[in-house]
Amino acid sequence: MNPTGIGARVIRREDRRFITGRGRYTDDINLPGMTWAVMVRSPHAHAWIRSVDTSGAHSAPGVLTVLTGEDAIKAGLGGLPCQVFPPGSGHYQPTYMVLAAKKIRHVGEMVAVVIAENLSQAKHAAELITVDYEPLESVTLAGARKADAPRIWKDARENVGFTIERGNAANVEREFARATHVTTLKITYPRITANSIEPRNAVAFEDQASGRLTLYTSTQNPFLVRETLAAVLRLPEINLRVVAGDVGGAFGMKSQVYPEEILVVWAAARLNRPVKWCGERSECIATDTHGRHQIADAALAFDSNGKILAFRTAVDVDLGAYLANSAGVPPLNAAMSYPGTYDIPASYAISRAVFTTTCPTNPYRGSGKPEATYVMERLMDKAARSMNIDPIALRRRNLIAPSAMPYRTSGGNIYTEGDFEKALDKALALIAWDGFAARRLESEARGMLRGIGVAMHCQRAGSQSERMEIRFASDGTIFVHAGTLSTGQGHETMFAQMLCDWFGVSLEDVRVEQGDTETSLYGRGTFAQRSMSAGGSALKLAADEVLQRGKRFSAWMLEAAESDIVFENGFFRIKGTDRQVSLKEVAKASYAGIGVPPELGIGLSGTGSHPGPNTFPNGCMICELEVDPDTGRVCLVGIAAVDDVGVVVNPLTLEGQLHGSTAQGIGEALLEEIIYSPDSGQLVTGSFMDYGMPRAEDLPAIVTEHSLAPTKTNLLGVKGGSEAGNVGAPPAIANALIDALARYGVNDIPLPATSERIWQAIRANSPKTAKTRA
Repeated sequence: MNPTGIGARVIRREDRRFITGRGRYTDDINLPGMTWAVMVRSPHAHAWIRSVDTSGAHSAPGVLTVLTGEDAIKAGLGGLPCQVFPPGSGHYQPTYMVLAAKKIRHVGEMVAVVIAENLSQAKHAAELITVDYEPLESVTLAGARKADAPRIWKDARENVGFTIERGNAANVEREFARATHVTTLKITYPRITANSIEPRNAVAFEDQASGRLTLYTSTQNPFLVRETLAAVLRLPEINLRVVAGDVGGAFGMKSQVYPEEILVVWAAARLNRPVKWCGERSECIATDTHGRHQIADAALAFDSNGKILAFRTAVDVDLGAYLANSAGVPPLNAAMSYPGTYDIPASYAISRAVFTTTCPTNPYRGSGKPEATYVMERLMDKAARSMNIDPIALRRRNLIAPSAMPYRTSGGNIYTEGDFEKALDKALALIAWDGFAARRLESEARGMLRGIGVAMHCQRAGSQSERMEIRFASDGTIFVHAGTLSTGQGHETMFAQMLCDWFGVSLEDVRVEQGDTETSLYGRGTFAQRSMSAGGSALKLAADEVLQRGKRFSAWMLEAAESDIVFENGFFRIKGTDRQVSLKEVAKASYAGIGVPPELGIGLSGTGSHPGPNTFPNGCMICELEVDPDTGRVCLVGIAAVDDVGVVVNPLTLEGQLHGSTAQGIGEALLEEIIYSPDSGQLVTGSFMDYGMPRAEDLPAIVTEHSLAPTKTNLLGVKGGSEAGNVGAPPAIANALIDALARYGVNDIPLPATSERIWQAIRANSPKTAKTRA
């Protein structure tokens, strides 16, 4: 194996600049004459705007302009588009304006923006703006579809934006009617927020010579931002440039194009001055698109042998007040992410996307797949207990067999390969499952409750086509112009590793350029575990084009037929001889000013695009934990994870992705929840004083192993490896908790399973009637 090629454990090249403070983030951009923007936000969840008085702000020191919703209407600004909205009749797609003019629909919605010479002046002036509100009743997901619930949008019946169905309801009902056993479960999956280490921010300026507008922003997709800016500001894309430098985390939240990005560009054009906005943490908690929040009623039907006959679910998915850019993705995944790893002959899922008076939701790492996996794995454990079947045995009985591949799920997904039982077996060995009984006795001797829980998972990855470009300099160094965008995953290293493999060059010879709409023709950015599958495959096609072009040049240089040229280890060679030229020599010759046959052109370069079809990374996660019955405190003893990612590009970065996503999964399971007051719609968890984030002490030892089945749907065989932790961890932790608390008759714990909730569940069951574990 190439020591720096695909599969090598290479330390990330980009880390040196990050850990030495040399990263180039949007907030590091400071321009001459720069001004500052501060947003004026609604304190109400739902209200009519009677009037906005900006006179005090206009006369405040340093203020350059104040812009309101009425100004946006007069200027002809359009609304933010929803790019992913399901087709169908009866669906409602409201306009998402960058500033509210008539009505407020969530706490934190913007009613005005103040631009001043410095940040202090802008903050002071913002406090002088007076808004006269007529408060209205707020709407939460639990009550949004009730007949007497207030309408957030008058044309959205029952506050439902759209409905998605998958499967055959009649077939499922017939199977449930003949079932020997039915397990039901109603689950509320909490709303959470990404809390990326780098908050959202944006800097815009207009080039006085060309009249072109440039936006620096922390985003996952610069080309989508440019496209949206052009649509909202009604400008041709050629007049706009978008640049994303280093991005400190995104997780789907930064796939949204936000009103603040539009506003700083609009203000910069009006003032002919640079404008900067940096979100503060509490501001971002309130207004970053949130994730998750679903209420699912689900059931599994079994025959007398414990084989699944059918599955059904009805899911209400919280949209928030507006349709975010990819608002259709979580409801779609909520309907089609079943059956996971299980062979379920009949299933039916209906997913209703519901408007509420809360911040809009959008994809968040996994986007509907963690929620679906949680429902399925909780159902499997509950069914095993009620049927008195070992939970591992029940899973084995129902896993899709490798011989059934390709397997078409009732939700419409096609699994091309996979060995789910192999992953299960490896995870059981990794956690030493057979020794758990002894470990439980040891915990009980210390007065602790010990539990163990398993979760299988299989999530759809990859989405949409991607483009990559390779350009050689005349000295043989290489520029990769990536259509993807790293937000912390290590693309600069992994794409360079690929070229080390294919070209026989060193890592130092490769530079990855990304995030600038000026230097790349196009790209879709990064989301849905697609960068290595779609982006890597597109890079392979670009590399193949480079080598084909190199063969033509080397054939001319060696005075041989192109068909006689082979490429090996960085050299083009005539087959059967020792006559060869290096790739660097070919690159240099390709730029010669005279003597090169005109049909060869100039330079060594290649482009590639790949359709990016779906892949299905999968695996098994097992969690072992202890609970202190006196306090409800949970200590995660260990997590074992076995994953099928198809092909490992870099084991080190893959481990980092697993650890990071597992930390997020632990947060969802035990700590994190965005809470709005059901009475007022006020955000209760608006800072880190109230919103629980996992800390180092909350994370256990995580042991990992691979169970690889390369896919044939892309050129590298990769499937994706960034979502396994937050898909598998919540159900594994919840199942382990219920296992630990089973003696108290506890069969469900709401997420997040905080110490208080666990303590209350224990107290609700008298120790005198506590059940012993079967």
